[in-house]
This record gives sequence, C-alpha cells and structure tokens, in this order.
Amino acid sequence: MHQYLQSLSNLETIQRAPGFFKYQNHSVAAHSFKVAEIAQFLGDVEENAGQTVNWRALYEKSLNHDYNERFIGDIKTPVKYATTQLREMLADVEHKLSQNFVQNEIPAEFRAAYSRRLSEGKDDTLEGQILSVADKIDLLYESFGEIQKGNPEPVFTDIYQESLRTIVAFKAMASVQYFLKSVLPEMLAEPFTNQEKLQELTRNILPAADQSN
Repeated sequence: MHQYLQSLSNLETIQRAPGFFKYQNHSVAAHSFKVAEIAQFLGDVEENAGQTVNWRALYEKSLNHDYNERFIGDIKTPVKYATTQLREMLADVEHKLSQNFVQNEIPAEFRAAYSRRLSEGKDDTLEGQILSVADKIDLLYESFGEIQKGNPEPVFTDIYQESLRTIVAFKAMASVQYFLKSVLPEMLAEPFTNQEKLQELTRNILPAADQSN
C-alpha cells in the first residue's frame, strides 16, 4: 500500500489543461476533491427528489475517477475528445496500467476493492451519471474562472461550452435541473468583462436543450 499512498502526492503535481496560459492552476488532486464535493451536493438533490443514492459507490467513484491520470497525465480536452477511437484507446491504456498497478502493488486482500475503485466510474448507474455531471461542473467552473479573469485563450470558452452541453445532456436528472435553474444563473450574474458574451453562449445552448424535451 506504500506505493499507492505515496502516489497520491503525484496527483498534486499533475496540472490540468496543460499547454495553455492560465491565471490559476488546478491539480488533478484538487480536481478530485472538488468533484467529490460537487457529487455529494448532486447526490443530496437526487435523494431529496426521491432517488436512492449508493453513497459508498458515489464517494468511491468521485474520489478516484482521475487517479489513473498519474500513469499518463492529463490529456488536453480537445485532444482527448478529438475522436471516439482516441478516447477509447486512452481509456484502454489507463485501465490496463491501473490493473497492472493493482496486481503488482496492492495486497491481495484489497485488490478487489481497488480494482473496482480504479475502474471507469462513469457508467449508467445513478452514481455514474452524477460523477459525469460533477466532473463537468468542476470543468465548467475552472473555465469560467479563466473567462472571468479575462484570459484571452479561446480554448476556455470552448471548454465552457463543451462542459455545459454535456451537463445539459443529463437534463432528466433532478440535480441537473436544479443546477441549471438555481446555480448557473448565479454564476452568470457574477461581474466580469465578457459577461454578456458568455450569457449569450449559455442561452444558445439551454434553449436547444429545452426544445428537445
């Protein structure tokens, strides 16, 4: 277990959105913590709406969802999602490296648990869907923070739109409806230079989602 515990510090040194100018850097370790906190909130909303949340599964998925990036680093979002084939290849490499790590470094009595924890968490379960949304909400906030500070890199506007479109794709979930109706408007009410432009981009995404209901 020493190798696993020591490797947690590696996640602090892996920076997200590499290769782009940023006013604020975010590590994979910080991202994992924020996603777990966001997933916790979304789980609360789902539970209040009558859903049964498997909290153990939700915490395991959210805390560990990017652990495998210690093997290949954080790939730029535009590159990672360039093609379905590339995304699947990267996921396969991550899975094989993580399973090899589990077999070689994790004591036998804990292997089943860590094999589960380090596997892909974004599945069709409620907890997997919450993870998918929480991951994109944090990415939305990271890109929003750069836009708010006046970062001239256009990639952050692209990331904002891609993140919001993914969140909207889960609009049937009570937690997503709550986020879109109660949280997102507060975000866009924050004062910043490109406020009107970002509000317009958001409006162009949200009506399309409403029309598809």
